[in-house]
Amino acid sequence: RIVVDRFHIVQLCSRALDQVRINSLKKLPDKKSRIYKAMKSDWRLYHLPEEDVDDTHIKFIVGINEFMTIQNAIDIATDEIPIFKEAYDTYQSIQRSIRYHDIDLLQETISGYKRNGTAMDTAITTLRKNKNYVKNSCLLPYSNGPLEGTIGKIKKLKRNSYGFRNLEHFIKRIKLICA
Repeated sequence: RIVVDRFHIVQLCSRALDQVRINSLKKLPDKKSRIYKAMKSDWRLYHLPEEDVDDTHIKFIVGINEFMTIQNAIDIATDEIPIFKEAYDTYQSIQRSIRYHDIDLLQETISGYKRNGTAMDTAITTLRKNKNYVKNSCLLPYSNGPLEGTIGKIKKLKRNSYGFRNLEHFIKRIKLICA
């Protein structure tokens, strides 16, 4: 079976969410407004899983320069810009379905999505085109994360060593690192 890595699914939707956020920022007339500041500087809040969004503890949000909950900071942008809210809800739904291996939620999100002329349209179209492979990523426990970690270690060794004169020594070093 062909499986799309879960990381890459979330990354695709995350980049689409960022593009929608940036396009929404460009359309705002006042660059010093509260909404603009919330979307521009506190962009990491929109990538938090819904379970990690704190709606009880008040803390200082640097970009907005106010004390509020994280949920309030997210609501500033999602309440004012409906296109961004749709993209945000779609991203959260896909992230939740991948995290909890919920195939029904994933299919409902992909098939129930309505096009609105944003970058999220392209991401959802890609997921629809590869629906069976994306579904397999929720069904099966496979991931290429360990392989990508090993490749990263080898690339770091290559950079730090400035090249080995002897290929056998390089292979022995790789075996030592990956053992």
